Amino acid sequence: RFHERYVKEKSIKERLEMAGEFVQYGVTGIEAHYPDEVNPDNLDLYKDLEKKSGIKLVTVPFSHFFHKDFEFGSLSNPDPKIRDKAIKIAVEGLKLVKESGANCAVSWPGIDGYTYPLGTVFYWMWNNFEESMALAMDEVPGGRIAIEPKPYEPAPNNIYRTTAEGVLAALRIEKKLKNPENRNLLEKGYTLVGLNPEIGHVRMGFEDAAAAYSLVAMEGRLAHVHCNSQPLGNYDQDLNVGVVEWQQAEAFMYALKMIGYREFFGIDINPERMPVKKAVEINTRVMNIINERIESLPHQRIIDAYLDPANHRGEIELILAESMRV
Repeated sequence: RFHERYVKEKSIKERLEMAGEFVQYGVTGIEAHYPDEVNPDNLDLYKDLEKKSGIKLVTVPFSHFFHKDFEFGSLSNPDPKIRDKAIKIAVEGLKLVKESGANCAVSWPGIDGYTYPLGTVFYWMWNNFEESMALAMDEVPGGRIAIEPKPYEPAPNNIYRTTAEGVLAALRIEKKLKNPENRNLLEKGYTLVGLNPEIGHVRMGFEDAAAAYSLVAMEGRLAHVHCNSQPLGNYDQDLNVGVVEWQQAEAFMYALKMIGYREFFGIDINPERMPVKKAVEINTRVMNIINERIESLPHQRIIDAYLDPANHRGEIELILAESMRV
């Protein structure tokens, strides 16, 4: 975003041909933004990828953050004409989710938010976004949305800065749904608005990764996850998993093990100075290493130390130290 491309931009067809090679690293899913990366005109390319490699379209994030029409926000835009354009993207994106068999749509409202706290009518901003999302969901009943919170960038202050704000937004959007099919699903206990937390965004907001993901899971709203690494605070770096804050990555994976997470792990990285294929190889290997490490932990000792801390002083630290042995 601050310099010319280091490599030639690939077409969607070329990207998917390259993605087909990732199956050797255990990759089984791919994500693509609607309408810029996946749309009705090229959906057949994604279906061909699944037939040839088994790699399926997993999520369909909306491109709201990218288009110039949304300079002052997409679903939260104060101009109803602009909001209508954003709603149309959400509606068509949800239709594509159903047609493709993807798990859910993703809404990262990176361009929605504010610059100046003074003069921002927060109630209108939140209500515009949530009413618009509910309208889109009622047009395509049964479709699932995963909100991806972020503290800042590209909007100086994003509309949902923290994990907890994302959870509250999900609750409010579901309350606004009116389509009988959606209401019936909610009454049966299904979640229609979940979250897609990203480790980098969580750490930008000075949140603990394991706690943030556990909070979402406790609410039954962990629809998807995005994995990378990030220095505490700072700008959004999208570094490879574990390259910084390895213990955050391990604690995050251990938390997902405890809740019984069985969905996909999305790799959300920006490998500027290495080939994409090498970056995918590194990230999948690192995540497998972390999984092997947490599987080998003495789980009963950890539970005992948690349940009876007075008689297990220092036990967790000792377990962490022992796990560092080669």
